[in-house]
Amino acid sequence: MKIRTLIERFEQFAPKSIAEPKDPVGLQLGSLDADFHKVLVTLDVRPEVVAEAVKIGADFIFAHHPMMFHPAKNLDLSDPQNQMYATLLQHHITVYAAHTNLDSANGGMNDWLADALGLTDTIGMVDGVRETNYLLTVHVQSVYADAIRLAMVGAGAGDMARYSGASFEWSGTTWFTPMQGADPDLGPVGERNSTEELALQARVPASKLQAVTQAVNAVYPGGHPALELTKLSDEGTQYAMGRIGNLSKPMTVREFAEHCKQVFHVAGLRVVAADMDQSIQRIAVLGGDGGKFFKIAQQKGADAYVTGDVYYHTGHDMIAAHFPVIDPGHHIESICKPHLTELFEQWRDQNKWQFEIVPSALNTDPFTFI
Repeated sequence: MKIRTLIERFEQFAPKSIAEPKDPVGLQLGSLDADFHKVLVTLDVRPEVVAEAVKIGADFIFAHHPMMFHPAKNLDLSDPQNQMYATLLQHHITVYAAHTNLDSANGGMNDWLADALGLTDTIGMVDGVRETNYLLTVHVQSVYADAIRLAMVGAGAGDMARYSGASFEWSGTTWFTPMQGADPDLGPVGERNSTEELALQARVPASKLQAVTQAVNAVYPGGHPALELTKLSDEGTQYAMGRIGNLSKPMTVREFAEHCKQVFHVAGLRVVAADMDQSIQRIAVLGGDGGKFFKIAQQKGADAYVTGDVYYHTGHDMIAAHFPVIDPGHHIESICKPHLTELFEQWRDQNKWQFEIVPSALNTDPFTFI
C-alpha cells in the first residue's frame, strides 16, 4: 500500500488548508509514493523515536509535531538532528506531520483533550480558517444517476449541519449537436438531438472537492463529465483551535488541577491562580503553547483555561485578569497516539487495507518533575 493512500484519507479529516500560516505540516522526509507496511504513531520525532521505528521495522512515522520546524543549515552528522535525518534515509522511513490542522480539525486534538476533561456542549475557541463550500452540479442520464450520487456522497459531498449525504436533483432536456468524434449513441454527427437527463447537486467543501470530482469521473459513463461548480459565499465550515465547554458540576481550582493531573497522567503541573478555592465550571482548553490566547478564552466566557508552556510574564497578566490557568505541559498532546491509532484502524478495516499500526511506547516529555 502507498503512503499517499492513507494520507489522502487523513487529509479529508484534517486538511492541510486549515493549518495555521507558516506551520510546516505535511510530508517531512521521504516519499508519499513509497510502499509501507507498518506505521509508528508519535507525538514527536526525536532520535529515540527513530530508533524505536527501526527496531520494530516501521517504514512510516506519523507525527503530530513537525520534525522540521527550522530548515537544516548543513548536513554535519555530528549534529544529532542531522544524524536522525540520515538514519531515516538509511532505513527508508517516510515521515509525515499533522500539527495545527489536527489541532483545528473537528473531532481532532482539541476535541480529544476536551473529552478527556469531561467537557460537554463544546464550542470552538480561537477562530481559524473558514473553509469554502461549493455547489457541484453533474448532468447525467437517469439510469446512471444513483451511481453518480453514491460516488459523490461517498467521497464527502452533501454533509450538512445535521445531515450527511444530502443531494438535490431535477429533470430536464439537454439539446446538442454531435461533432466529429462524439459518442455515436447520441445521434449522427451534425444533426440536432436531445436527451432527457437529471441534474444532481450537492454541497462540497474545498478540501473534498478533488476527491469528489475524481469519484464522479471514475463512474461517469464514458468519463469526462461536464461539472458545474459554484462558490457559495458566506458559507463553509469555521474551524477553530481550542474548545470551551462545561464540567458536569463546579469544582474549585484546586480540585480541577488534581483532575487534570489524573486525566493527563502527569506527575506535576503549574497553576496560575490568585484563589485556589475559586469555583469554576466552564473550561477552555487548547493543547500546546496557548498562553497568548487566554484573553480570548476569558472573553468567550470560560471560568478557567487549560494550556501548556505559559510564560512568566503572561502568568502575571493572568493573575491580574483574575483568570485561573492550569498548565499541565505541552506533552498532554500525546493523547493523539491512541486516538490516531484508532482512526487509522477504522479506515484500514473499512477499506480492507493491509498495514500495521503501532503507537509509540516512548514518553518524549523533556521535563521530569522531582
